[in-house]
Amino acid sequence: MIEWFHGAVLGLIQGLTEFLPISSSAHLRVFPALLGWQDPGAAFTAVTQLGTETAVLIYFRRDIASIIKTWTLSLFKPALRSHQDARMGWFVIMGTLPIGILGKLFQDTIEKDLRDLRIIGTTLIVFGVILAIADRTRAVRHAKPITDLTLPHAAGYGLAQALALIPGVSRSGGTISAGLLLGYSREAAARYSFLLAIPAVLASGVLELFKIGEGPAPAWGPTILATLIAFVVGYAAIAWFLKYISNNSFIPFVIYRIALGIVIIALVSVGTLAPDAGVVAK
Repeated sequence: MIEWFHGAVLGLIQGLTEFLPISSSAHLRVFPALLGWQDPGAAFTAVTQLGTETAVLIYFRRDIASIIKTWTLSLFKPALRSHQDARMGWFVIMGTLPIGILGKLFQDTIEKDLRDLRIIGTTLIVFGVILAIADRTRAVRHAKPITDLTLPHAAGYGLAQALALIPGVSRSGGTISAGLLLGYSREAAARYSFLLAIPAVLASGVLELFKIGEGPAPAWGPTILATLIAFVVGYAAIAWFLKYISNNSFIPFVIYRIALGIVIIALVSVGTLAPDAGVVAK
C-alpha cells in the first residue's frame, strides 16, 4: 500500500512532468522502479491525473468557457461557425479522436508490453531528438499563430498526441513537436497542446477510476495528498512553461530526455534494473 511520503513524492513528479515535454508516464513508471517502490495502482494514477488536469481547467478557464459557449451556439447559429472559438471546439474534437480510437484498440498492449523500461528509455531519446529537430525547423521560418490552425493540422496534432500512449513519448512533447513541424510558434503549439489534452486526460482518468475495484484498496489519504500536490505544482508548471517558451528553446528538455533515456537503458543493460521493475503482476 502506498505510503504518505511516496504519495507526496509521486504527486510532485506528476505535477512537474505532466505539462513539460518530458513524459509524466515515463517518470511515474521509472522513478518508483529506481527507488524500489511498488506500483501505486490504477486508483492513484487516475486521481492524481485528474488533479493535474484540474489545474489546466482552472488556468485556461476563460478560454475553455468561451470555446464551449461559442461552439455550442454555433450549432444553432450559422453566423458563429467561422468564429475562432467555434472552430477551436471542432479542432479539439478532431484532435481527440485518434487517441480515443487507438487507446481503445491497443489498451492491453499499452498497459502491459509497452511499459518495458527499455522501450521507455528508447522513446525518451528518439522523441527528444524529434523535439530538437522540430524546434530547429521552427526557428528557421516564420511561425504561425494559433489562429491559423486548420482541421487537417488539428488531426496531425491528434495523431501526435496518440503516440503518447507509448510511455516515454510525452503527450505535450508529441503534440508540441507536431505543431512546430507544421510551422506554428512555440506558444501556439503549447497552448493547443494543453487544450487538446483536456478531453483525453479527463476521459482516461474517469475510466481508470472505474477500475479501482479491480485492484487492491487504494490508500486514500496519501492518494489525496498526492493529488493536491500534483494540482498545485501542475498549475505552477503551466504558468512557468508558457512564460519560459516565449523566449527560450526546448533544448534543455531535449538534453534531459536523452540523458534520462541513456541512464535507463544503461541500468537495464548492466542488470541493475529489470525491464519490468516495479510492475506488480496481476
